Amino acid sequence: MTEQTAPPADVAVSATTTLPPVPKGPPPPPVREEGPAPATPRPPRRALRAVLRWTAAVLVLGGLGAGTVAGITSMKRTDVPGLATQDDGRWDYPVLSLPALPADAARPYSDSNTAEVHHADLRRLLLPLPAGATADKELAGGWVDIARYTAEYGKDDRAALTQYLKDSALRHITARGWTMPDGTSSRVYLLQFNSVAYSTAFNDELFESDSLPRPLVGTTEPDFDEDWASDARAEFTTVRAFSEAEPYGTEQVRHGYVLAGDTLALVVHSRKGKAGTDAVPFHQTLILQDQLLG
Repeated sequence: MTEQTAPPADVAVSATTTLPPVPKGPPPPPVREEGPAPATPRPPRRALRAVLRWTAAVLVLGGLGAGTVAGITSMKRTDVPGLATQDDGRWDYPVLSLPALPADAARPYSDSNTAEVHHADLRRLLLPLPAGATADKELAGGWVDIARYTAEYGKDDRAALTQYLKDSALRHITARGWTMPDGTSSRVYLLQFNSVAYSTAFNDELFESDSLPRPLVGTTEPDFDEDWASDARAEFTTVRAFSEAEPYGTEQVRHGYVLAGDTLALVVHSRKGKAGTDAVPFHQTLILQDQLLG
């Protein structure tokens, strides 16, 4: 009888080891089963797939979390529910847009426009009414005369300003006024001259030889608005803001000037009562009017 050849002693036998062919011979004696066969362990490949599935899930969740954080940090604070800032007093103005220019006309600060003339219809450069405002029928966005403009100043200054405007190269004046629900009265005047030289000369006349302008009607000498940011203006314009300091009379007046090329703007806010006028909407109005002219 041929004996079965055993594998060499230094070769380990495992479930994956291939044994040499066994020569034919009598079958081996039966092996008695003493209990249920042990469970076959799962192949390592299944465990690998499970690990990969969990890893992918963690990466997806991590990516979603990072995407949410990136989305929130890139949004404005007022766009995030629950993080909107409280109302700071700004008025709700409509979206501003510049009017179309006539054919072949240049913007006031172009190299070809040395006189810095605004060729657009000046009435279209007036700031529109904010939401909730009641329009002033006398200052409805049309043309006004010199007398209506100089009425904003004290009686001692009206005659001199009127004569100066009549003798200068003033083209026209447009104005718009309104009243807000809190009682704030607003007026905006735009005075257009033939060139930047004439508008600058009238601006100097308003300020005379002092850094403070002529006072408006019902006010004393104005003070600089300490809350005004001097850099809050368009690139080529000059903006100056003033506020009536306490103790003021029955109402407080804030006003500011915008010198923009051939045009000078006067913005006035006034409100009766001890509370006075709010700085935020006044600055907002002044900045937006400056942007339309700049």
